[in-house]
Amino acid sequence: MPHHVAVLALDGVLPLDRGIPARVFNEACTPDGTRLYSVSTFSLGGRPVRTHEDFQLLVDHDEELLWTADTVVIAILEPSEDLLATGTLPGDLAAVLDRIRPQTRIVSLCTSAFLLAAAGLLNGRRATTHWALCDTFARLFPDVEVDPNVLFVDNGRILTSAGGAAGIDLCLYLVRLDHGATVAAAAARRCVAAPGREGGQAQFTEHLVPQDTDRSTSATRQWALERLAEPITLQDMAGHAHMSVRTFTRRFRSEAGISPLKWPAQRRLAHARLLLESTDLTIARIATVCGFGDPVALRKQFYAHVGLSPMAYRRAHNAPEPATAQ
Repeated sequence: MPHHVAVLALDGVLPLDRGIPARVFNEACTPDGTRLYSVSTFSLGGRPVRTHEDFQLLVDHDEELLWTADTVVIAILEPSEDLLATGTLPGDLAAVLDRIRPQTRIVSLCTSAFLLAAAGLLNGRRATTHWALCDTFARLFPDVEVDPNVLFVDNGRILTSAGGAAGIDLCLYLVRLDHGATVAAAAARRCVAAPGREGGQAQFTEHLVPQDTDRSTSATRQWALERLAEPITLQDMAGHAHMSVRTFTRRFRSEAGISPLKWPAQRRLAHARLLLESTDLTIARIATVCGFGDPVALRKQFYAHVGLSPMAYRRAHNAPEPATAQ
């Protein structure tokens, strides 16, 4: 059975962003084209929804959809004046959120994190929302650790994301989490989207397109990607870019949204995940190819960032296992 995603649309929903979950999840397919997710939209009482623009949405489902939902996504809407003033939800909405089953995954897109926080679902947890409202969020919900410097936060059962584009990143992240990097990359290609930025990247960068391409770090990033197996230092990358370490670090963070010290580790881990899913290389060989040096270092990184050992990750994604011992 496909994984059922139920998208909650409320009055004030942003139309473009409401469609993000369906657009991404419906592109996640098996090699024969079978969809891995089914996506449905519901509203309170199944009533039409007034969007943020000048039209309404007709919705086919009501909150009874929650009984079959494996994941519930709260579509983006701006927090109401009442919510910003009191930090509480209307009774009918609070009752609906309270009906979500304990095993159901909950995802908020952008400012819909305010709804989860008001329902008490984020107490004691780390979360994010749109950077422009992070200060307001922190004041209103002091029991939530708000992080304004990331694209999304994974708390296990509950996940929150920043602005609209970060919602795409989070949905692709969930596809990768559920079905592996190969399926997620194929879904991204069909959406004509980037394969998915890591959650720890900054919410925005100074220049999405470098103003001076001769002084961009993009060529150095490509150079480093081709040498993941090698011990590349910050000084190596700055030297390749013909910049001082200080200038390179500033430009790199501006363009990539992450520090040049953290970026290679993210790329190595992403490459290791792909090799575990799609090849029968041994764990030791993958550790070498991806620049971890030995299987112990690779296992530490997997436990820290994925929560599984490399072998468990491989088995979870039904990947081929090598005949030789690990």
